[in-house]
Amino acid sequence: MSLQPGATPVVAGAELLDRALAFTRGALALVTPDRLDGPTPCADWALGDLLDHMDDSLVALHDAAALGRVALAPWPPAMPGEPTVVTSLRRHGCSLLGAWSRLDHDRPVAVGDRDLPASTVALVGALEVAVHGWDVARSCGDPRPLPDDLAHELLRHAEVLVSPADRGVRFGPPVPLPPGRPHSDRLLALTGRSPDWEP
Repeated sequence: MSLQPGATPVVAGAELLDRALAFTRGALALVTPDRLDGPTPCADWALGDLLDHMDDSLVALHDAAALGRVALAPWPPAMPGEPTVVTSLRRHGCSLLGAWSRLDHDRPVAVGDRDLPASTVALVGALEVAVHGWDVARSCGDPRPLPDDLAHELLRHAEVLVSPADRGVRFGPPVPLPPGRPHSDRLLALTGRSPDWEP
């Protein structure tokens, strides 16, 4: 599946975000309560921590499209009686897609003290949602790769989106791979993940 011919940058970014969320929804279906304390490919994060981080990210992506700004402080954890984090992720995923579907021009989004094009925010969001979806699936023992067409599209942008300043903060160092590995493995390695990681 390729991007819509002639799509504006923000529409193309939103389409990639939609495809990343579709993959991640499948991974979320694998989560069970007994796995929440288990390891993930994200060093020092248990699965429950990763899911909380993902939920914060989806809220930020919604605000980027709906409000034109992103709050950098994470939301507080859920209180007793509030939806489980997987339910919350599903709801926030639906609401952010609604917000991005209404955005057809590439307006600035305030991220901290910087303004970024909405299209860049959507691409960064798609990259994060996709690789974290893989993290969740792999943490649950599922070896599914990222869809090849999605990984190929994201790989085209990732070398620009992942700067040296992101290493050690948002992404680990790139993982060396032998030549000939598929797009999914190359994208994961670029974002600091070993494609062969197992829990």
